[in-house]
Amino acid sequence: MKVLVTATSFKPDNPTPALQQLQQFADEVVYNPVGRPLTEDELIPLLQGCDGYIAGLDFVTEKVIRACDRLKVISRYGAGVDRVDLKAAAQYDITVCNTPGANAQAVADLALGLMLSAARRLPMLDEKTRDGQWVRSTGIELYGKTLGILGLGAIGKSVAKRGQGFDMRVMAYDPFLNEEYALQHDIQPASFNQVVENCDIISLHLPLNDETRHIISREVMERMKPGTILINSARGGLIDEAAAYELLKSGHLGGLGLDAYEQEPPTASPLFELDNVICTPHTGSHTREATAAMAKMSVENLIQVLKGEPCPHALKVG
Repeated sequence: MKVLVTATSFKPDNPTPALQQLQQFADEVVYNPVGRPLTEDELIPLLQGCDGYIAGLDFVTEKVIRACDRLKVISRYGAGVDRVDLKAAAQYDITVCNTPGANAQAVADLALGLMLSAARRLPMLDEKTRDGQWVRSTGIELYGKTLGILGLGAIGKSVAKRGQGFDMRVMAYDPFLNEEYALQHDIQPASFNQVVENCDIISLHLPLNDETRHIISREVMERMKPGTILINSARGGLIDEAAAYELLKSGHLGGLGLDAYEQEPPTASPLFELDNVICTPHTGSHTREATAAMAKMSVENLIQVLKGEPCPHALKVG
């Protein structure tokens, strides 16, 4: 068995338990040679002769899938599969798996950190203080605010719990919302528009697809309450960043916390000019605990499929 691993947390000089399990199973393991998401032209030669593929944030397009000569499984290191052409994988009888919930606590922690940072302008205050400036800007409290969650999956649920720990009222929209769960956990079920128009802080936890791209458009942001803080620790492309810049600069939006961008890595974004924007490098899942959990699950998924065993995290297309 030959396996390609492009998730950059897998390093041959760092034999974690998950990597050791993979090395014991596979005859050959090929690693990411550049330490970043790979392009189509970089992926195709590396995938030749591979039975399995543990995918990081590469774009696994129809062109890539069509070029694979013996691939049987794409095991995503992470929950999101928006960068994998699922229909093409199904057409070529390639199983796609993911690691739902493995990074939920880590991403929820970061989302809350972005909320606090935006509410109190912490990065700006840190920078000014280090520069010898005694700037004591007035922020807002999370206490008593209404937190809106768009996408109540594993991460959204974890964010809701953290928000409630700050005595925030929580409203949530999800196209597949489990209302019984929401009501049992003191989360108010709401429509998309109700969340947009009534919340002080809005946290995004949606997948990126044709329906959700730029779901946070100029028109949507203009309907938000003045001073709303917007958090995206999910996927770049959910927010129209150009429109967000203008509404942040005008003061209509109170703050923006970003861990995901339309272009990754972002270059020369005008958002970087604003001190009410907090930026992190898509690092929500990068904790020791989450990386270990995602590695373990992605390896187990791959091995189960290649052994012909049932895989509980294999995705169904259609």
